[in-house]
Amino acid sequence: MAIAWSKIAASMEAISLSPPMSPAVILTQDDLKKIAAYKAVEFVESGMVLGLGTSSTAKHAVDRIGELLRQGKLTNIVGISTSKKTQEQALSLGIPLSDLDAHPAIDLAIDGADEVDPHLNLVKGRGGSLLREKMVEGACKKFVCIVDESKLVKHLGGSGLALPVEVVPFCWKFTANKLQNLFRRSGCAAKLRNDREGKPFVTDNGNYIVDLYLKKELGDLHIASDSMLRIAGVVEHGMFLDMATTVIVAGELGITIEKK
Repeated sequence: MAIAWSKIAASMEAISLSPPMSPAVILTQDDLKKIAAYKAVEFVESGMVLGLGTSSTAKHAVDRIGELLRQGKLTNIVGISTSKKTQEQALSLGIPLSDLDAHPAIDLAIDGADEVDPHLNLVKGRGGSLLREKMVEGACKKFVCIVDESKLVKHLGGSGLALPVEVVPFCWKFTANKLQNLFRRSGCAAKLRNDREGKPFVTDNGNYIVDLYLKKELGDLHIASDSMLRIAGVVEHGMFLDMATTVIVAGELGITIEKK
């Protein structure tokens, strides 16, 4: 289902807050993330197995789940974390954790995204956890994606920011060149991601990330996906195609919920 992002503001639902939000209130980007996250947690029911996302928006959702567990409003929740960072957060909040080996079918996953296109396709992985996120969110019955309105794009890569690709460290330059040549018609520049110390960023899986910067659309996203995965050295990419069942978008005027 395609969404006319330009019309979202006109169709937004009112945010349920108490007291009602004043038009004079200025919401920060983090406020919007928190609003979207709390709305997503309304989908959570006691007894569920949950995929716990890693994004800055998903952090608010995990915090809220922990709060509801402490209050006794949720019970018998089992979480499957998508990163070591989320695992540490969940354990600190008292959320019981397991893994895909024990729970190969997940009831619901909640996570953020770096980009959302009008067909609810996503770019994820700018936080570095795309492989585990895709494994967990690919195993869930429902995947609720939570974003603020700045993440809406006309096409994936349209923000001008990175499309991440996880690669093995062995001969990463060779793999990066393959990726850049694959999308040369899209004006692709492939760059190794570095950490704050200027060293290669290492994922939880011990791999590197090559970030792709695109000047033009990729074309058929499924063909692009298959082409990347056929390159020896590529572990996984950050396009999450046809995976989100619900996208919750928070904006200054309220929230909108889009479903497939």
